[in-house]
Amino acid sequence: MPHDIVNGHIGHHHHPHDHNHPHDGDHLHSHMPPEDAAAELQVLATQFIDGFTQAADKNAYLRLAGVPFERPGSGGATALKLVDVALTTEWQVGTASPSFGSRELSYLPYPGEMVRERTNMSLVYVSSDEKSLLDIRDFLSQKQKDHQL
Repeated sequence: MPHDIVNGHIGHHHHPHDHNHPHDGDHLHSHMPPEDAAAELQVLATQFIDGFTQAADKNAYLRLAGVPFERPGSGGATALKLVDVALTTEWQVGTASPSFGSRELSYLPYPGEMVRERTNMSLVYVSSDEKSLLDIRDFLSQKQKDHQL
């Protein structure tokens, strides 16, 4: 299994325990800082969305990716069915953040060249009682944890 190499050293060798034991589900092999993991997840999401939009058979693409066509509802039974894949495009045109000592936000509109497009995907599940949206980044993040992509 690949490991990060930092300053010429394999990232795992500093751990005091032996890695020749069966791993429990809580032991993660990723030593990436959270911002790198978020960037990697965004790359995966972008590639997933690109693949989906270009796929001739959308259902086959979702099946190959392991997207569940049914999910448990709020009551716990497998009641929600995948009915839609929603793509939304947003354009970040500025930023707003809390101001020091004020309830007013500090607002910075971006110059034209800094405006960025973001496309997000949600999997839309429904039952006769509820509707649930699963963000593709949440799906991919869970898949990463389950399978260490």
